[in-house]
Amino acid sequence: MKKAVIGYGLWVIGLLMLCTSCSTDTVYSQFVAISSGEWHVDSAKVFDYTIADAQPGYQLLVYVRHTERYPYQNMWLFIDNGAQRDTIEFYLADDRGQWLGNKHHGFIEMPVLLEENYHYSDTGAYTLSIQHGMRDSLLRGIMDVGLEISKNGQD
Repeated sequence: MKKAVIGYGLWVIGLLMLCTSCSTDTVYSQFVAISSGEWHVDSAKVFDYTIADAQPGYQLLVYVRHTERYPYQNMWLFIDNGAQRDTIEFYLADDRGQWLGNKHHGFIEMPVLLEENYHYSDTGAYTLSIQHGMRDSLLRGIMDVGLEISKNGQD
């Protein structure tokens, strides 16, 4: 019995060490609230941040927090970093209409991987803006838009 407990304990410690070695160091995390839960197409959400170390690769995640009032399965976003504008599409619900993402009390948070191993050219101040690219000029059911930047340890 003691061997089983010790073996299990070592397995748990090994798993924790593995997870710790894969963890990311968050250098920026910010959410911008959408007033009244309706995001206007002309209302870009702007994130200003500073990169102090240009050496490591960074993981960039965009978050969308929405309610069940959001009327669509997917969402299009325009991502602008000043030098480049990208368009991304992601799904908030599956084919059966079940919401994806992390369900919290009152909202659903959907993380979207923007870049897995992005390398900044230099240290300093950066700006990234996010604007929805849906056909509706007023998008219902959106509560917050967020940006999280983490060192990912993959050089």
